Formats: sequence, C-alpha cells, structure tokens
Amino acid sequence: MILVNRIFADLPNTIFDVMSQAARDLKAINLGQGFPEDPGPLDVREKAADAVLNGYNQYPSMMGIPELRQAIATHYAHWHGLQLDPMSEVMVTSGATEALTGSILGLLQPGDEVLLFQPMYDSYVPIIRLAGGIPKFLRLEPPYWRLPEEAIRAAITPKTRYVILNNPLNPAAVVYPREDLEMLGRICQEHNLIAICDEVWEHVVFDGREHIPLISIPGMRDRTVKIGSAGKIFGLTGWKIGFVCAAPHILRVLAKAHQFITFTTAPSLQVAVAYGLGKPDDYFLQMRADLARSRDRLSKGLSNLGFPVLQSQGTYFLNVDLAPLGLNESDVAFCKRIVHEHKVAAIPVSAFYEENHVTSVVRFCFSKKDETLDTALERLTHVLHG
Repeated sequence: MILVNRIFADLPNTIFDVMSQAARDLKAINLGQGFPEDPGPLDVREKAADAVLNGYNQYPSMMGIPELRQAIATHYAHWHGLQLDPMSEVMVTSGATEALTGSILGLLQPGDEVLLFQPMYDSYVPIIRLAGGIPKFLRLEPPYWRLPEEAIRAAITPKTRYVILNNPLNPAAVVYPREDLEMLGRICQEHNLIAICDEVWEHVVFDGREHIPLISIPGMRDRTVKIGSAGKIFGLTGWKIGFVCAAPHILRVLAKAHQFITFTTAPSLQVAVAYGLGKPDDYFLQMRADLARSRDRLSKGLSNLGFPVLQSQGTYFLNVDLAPLGLNESDVAFCKRIVHEHKVAAIPVSAFYEENHVTSVVRFCFSKKDETLDTALERLTHVLHG
C-alpha cells in the first residue's frame, strides 16, 4: 500500500472544479468561477509583453523586483495612508494563495489554534492542518455576515495564536466597516493574536465604500500580515502576482517560507504590475463603476425573476438566499439542477463552510459581458416558476 498525506488525499474535488467542469461538459454559462471575460487593461499587458521581449527573464530577487516593491508601498500609501518600507516590509509572491500558504506555514507551530470566519476561501483549512494548526470555526450568517464579537471571544483559548480575515469577503460580498475592524483589532491586542488578512478584493468595492486594511487600525501595525493580489486589482487572474506586507520581524519569517515554496515570480509580470499600480485614480474608480454596473444588471434581472438578492458591497459576486422561496432543496441541489436543466453554473455557498453550514445561499459571478449576463438571465427565467 502506498502511503500518502491524508490531509490532501482525503479532500474532495473542489466545488469550483465540479461546477466549472459541468459548465464545460454541458456548454453552460459559467457564473460560478470568479474570473472576468474582459482580457484586462491593454497597457498593462503591453508592458508585460515588452518586458518578456526586451527585459530581464532570469531569476529576479526572491523578495520581488525593487520597482514593484516600491510601487506596492507607494500604492498603499496613496490609497490607505499606510507607510511601508518597501525593502523590509513588502514581498512579492506567486499569487495570493502562495502568500497565504507561506504565511500559515511560516508562522504556525503545531497545536496553535487559528480563528476562521465561515464562509471562507477553501485553501485555509488544509494548509493550517498541514502546519499542525487547529482551525476554530466561527459562523457568519446572511444577510449581513457581520463579525460576531461574543462568539469570537468565546472561541479564544490559551492556544489561540492567529485569526484569518478575508475582507472584502468572498463569497458574502461584504466590505467590513471600521467598527468591526476596530473590534477585531482590540481582541487581537488583548489576546496577543496575529491577524493574517486576505485582502485580495481591496479595490473591488462599490457604492462609495472604502476598504480599510486591518493593518491600519491602531495597534495592529506590528501584528498583521496584509495580502493583496494584482490578479484581482487588474482582472488578470492568471498572472498570479501576490503582495505580502508586514512588519520586518514577521516578514523575515514569511520570506523564508516563500524561499522554499516558489522562491520567485515572473519578472516580466512584476514589471507590468509595477506600472499598473501607478495608474491614475480614474482607472481604479472606473473599474469599480464598470463592475457595479454589471452587478446591478444581474441583480435587477434576478430580482425581476423572483430571486431574493442579497446586497453585494464588493468582489465579483452577488448572492441569492433561497430560504424565503420554500424550494425544499439545498444550495448544492439547486446549483446542480440549474446547471443541468438551465445551463447556468453557480456556486453553493455551503462549499465555503467546514461545519455548521449555511445551506440556502447561492453565489453568482457578475464580472461578465452584458450579453453573457443577459443570456444567463434568460435561461433562468423558468427556474422558479416552471
């Protein structure tokens, strides 16, 4: 018998793979997986192409090319008033998932407890377990998905060392207000916790909302890991360029983990991202406006069909809560039914829970062309009423 690591061997295929494969097999419209149909900003792509043809294509600095690290620090100073030393507090990784993995593997020791808010990105739990950590799950609930202070405090034990926060939150599409972040910051300081913050959707916020990094909350500067993603900022999800920002004593450790995971990241893409982060504010604001328009198009269409649509404050996603409809089927059964019978793929939000699942919410991706959204809505016309 061949022995394998049970943490990974026992994992099922992710629901994202299952639904995307179903969409391909059935020639369905894929509103499940979160990627835009737009190819991304032309000038940024041209910078990458030029860097491949005329630039440096050997190993770049393990920490990231200096011009990108400076661009990240400058960008966050401009947008968030966050002052970072690009040489000691900023690192580039091969995507935000690598940044998360390196942060977890670099920081956790066996037996450390980590607070997690469900729904959550599916990579957190297996990596925590691989590091010997113990995940502790806190349930967020629709329609507001607010952070539950009493439950957080009740979950903390002498072994609790870390909390992972995704803000803006995928799949719930919530942008957390300052009062929630200040509350979490107080708890972290009271109990000497380090926060690992998955902030990949930081620029994808709507209706005048502001993303507030937890690292900017008073008292959190030296106990927060901030993780960002060029893929989400520029709609270039295949580029896999992640950012890690942390105080020097933390980043030194994370750099050692990064060294033995991917070591470095394509220099041509780094050059292009450095250019992109310096684009004028109008680019980022127009990106938000365009996505908000797509959100509103899908939201209005679903509402007109009778779906109870939950508010989407950020990310590429909006959710519908099936509970008021009395359909007598779970979110998983609903998603399977609509992809097979109506040729539209969506994601059941219960897939983002490890335990104590919310089973009535379904996530749709709206970062698509108008004609894609309109065709999906047309196909969903008879889902509720036969």
